[in-house]
Amino acid sequence: MATIKLVISSLIYLLFIFFVQSSNAAYNVITYGAKPDGKTDSTNSFLKAWASACGSAKASTIYVPKGRYLMKAAVFRGPCMNRITFQIDGTIVAPNDYRALGNSGYWILFIQVDRLTVIGGTLDAKGAAFWACRNTGKNCPVGARSITFNWANNVVISGLTSINSQLSHLVINSCNNVVVRNVNLIAPDKSPNTDGIHVQSSTGVTITGSTLKTGDDCISIGPGTRNLLMNNIKCGPGHGVSIGSLGKDLNEDGVQNVTLTNAVFTGSDNGVRIKSWARASNSFVRNVVFQNIIMNNVENPILIDQNYCPNNQGCPRQTSGVKINQVTYRNIKGTSATPEAVTFDCSPSNPCRGIRLQDIKLSYMNRAATSSCKNIGGTSSGVLMPESCL
Repeated sequence: MATIKLVISSLIYLLFIFFVQSSNAAYNVITYGAKPDGKTDSTNSFLKAWASACGSAKASTIYVPKGRYLMKAAVFRGPCMNRITFQIDGTIVAPNDYRALGNSGYWILFIQVDRLTVIGGTLDAKGAAFWACRNTGKNCPVGARSITFNWANNVVISGLTSINSQLSHLVINSCNNVVVRNVNLIAPDKSPNTDGIHVQSSTGVTITGSTLKTGDDCISIGPGTRNLLMNNIKCGPGHGVSIGSLGKDLNEDGVQNVTLTNAVFTGSDNGVRIKSWARASNSFVRNVVFQNIIMNNVENPILIDQNYCPNNQGCPRQTSGVKINQVTYRNIKGTSATPEAVTFDCSPSNPCRGIRLQDIKLSYMNRAATSSCKNIGGTSSGVLMPESCL
């Protein structure tokens, strides 16, 4: 009887293995000619593996083993037949010559893909030489975002590390239902325009458990962002979590239903910021919650700036048309690196409305910080340091 049970259980196990193997197709980039030496151009090998996976009727996995793989600008295009998992155990490196990524604005681009999961791995864009070029002001290419998702739905990005991006590390544009979890995005604090995550024209994005150390915004939130949840975020150095800048164009989609909760900012140039151009616009910001946040030596921990006008070009003597309302700041504590910890500089033509402050405790050099309010209406409650100016 025991022998029969063993035979049956063995058959069941074999059937299970057969089912798993037959229901998933696997494509190893080395099989397609990729070399893990960091020197041989493996771009075409990755694209061939993608073409096989994308055309597979079965769910498939593209596997990148340990090692360093040199890849130039690459577009992984859909739509595909079934779901695809990109399992990266190695490091994908950009060419040493920053000009080799061209002027497309992208390094790794996924476009029109549905049901994609990217797991693990490191992207090394080797951005330092490009930043140096930008800092000298000489003739430089436009620069490349390290990994971009355009018109992609049902995407998971998990455990990815990106270092030294030329521009933004991770861009989510015109996407639906995206989960970003446990990513590490790192560039020096003086590296220009190296935003950690940029989200725009997207609905249903969740960012959780991630560490962002950059030379620009840790997370930047652009026009057309809806239903964005950010949780358990570590930011700094960097320019904080920013909605905007919005309102550069007259007819521009707004931002709504955004929540940041359980975040720690350390040494960042800003904490939570909303900024808009001082010019006419139909854009808006509404239903935003910033809560359960710790600020460690942060400049401008809480900031609304509706007079953004770099170099006073394109907007002097104008006011922002962006309508900001229903923004809640709750349980935000810690230290400010500037005497003024709370700054609400709203538009005189479109004052902020429905701003709520609850349990704010921010100090500057062991004493209460200050706050300032312009063109704003709202309520405050609980412990408030600095004193509310609402």
